[in-house]
Amino acid sequence: MLQTRLSIALDDGLIALPDDGGILVIGPTPDHDVSALPKDRVTIYSHFYPDVQFWTARGFDVINDLPDTGFAAALICAPRSKTQAQAWLHAADQATQGGLVVLDGQKTDGMDSHLRTLKKRANLLGNLSKAHGKIVWFQGLDAPEWAARDIALPDGFTTRPGVFSAEKIDKGSEVLAAAMPDAINGRVADLGAGWGYLSRHILSREGVDVLDLIEADKVALDCARRNIDDPRAQFVWDDATTFTPDQPYDVVISNPPFHTSRAGRPELGQAFIQSAARILKPSGRFVMVANRHLPYEETLAKHFRVVEDLGGTSGFKLLAGLKPHRMAR
Repeated sequence: MLQTRLSIALDDGLIALPDDGGILVIGPTPDHDVSALPKDRVTIYSHFYPDVQFWTARGFDVINDLPDTGFAAALICAPRSKTQAQAWLHAADQATQGGLVVLDGQKTDGMDSHLRTLKKRANLLGNLSKAHGKIVWFQGLDAPEWAARDIALPDGFTTRPGVFSAEKIDKGSEVLAAAMPDAINGRVADLGAGWGYLSRHILSREGVDVLDLIEADKVALDCARRNIDDPRAQFVWDDATTFTPDQPYDVVISNPPFHTSRAGRPELGQAFIQSAARILKPSGRFVMVANRHLPYEETLAKHFRVVEDLGGTSGFKLLAGLKPHRMAR
């Protein structure tokens, strides 16, 4: 874990932090321990709303956009996506003006591959393997092509490295879009809207008055702003499992996530169902898509008076919940 590797590297003098100047920490989750760093010098970058809330509540300076310069050193918590990791490495090198950059992650985050590449692209200062992971530190990265760039998808959609389904349209979303009900009216929410694929299909229904795109990943939501040009769309950076609107919705549509990093978490999708029931009108309707193996029917039955199986494909099921129970509100 980060605490073990970073603390050892600092305590043993393997990594020498600059005597002064800010330290940029990129992408830490609540599972990361940054207590080995001087808190008064740390600025955390996160684009994920729940993590921003977590670190802000603990008194850290938190930013939501990567800076161009102004830091003496940087620590990167390796993400799942290789292209995102490379983009963060490039951004950290720019922010430190070729200064000290530390990359930490588990073996499953591709750290061995990152180490091999950094040996060729940077002045590698050292590395340490510990607890099924690795920490690597270097200066002077020479990889301008790693800078984050737009990814162009069919139908004019644009994404960025690291967002969900960045390089292709998600199959579950395609299934839901193809079977989306024609009668979508009034106030609508796309819960976990991502970069806006389903939202564009929702807005093709003339009965929609307002569509709130609710998404925790700011990078994905910024892509959605570019992908959707419709005055009925409103972009909400928030946690879909806790968000409370000013007014309840007539319809909520969702392709909820069911994992964080590489860990499967069906309870996350269940939290989306509970949230949908909470933010709907008493007569409201919830429509979702999910992988066939995910256990969502019982949760739907707990929070809605009527549950419908709308079919789907061999790999995905379409489910609907009508008239949320008062207990969900």
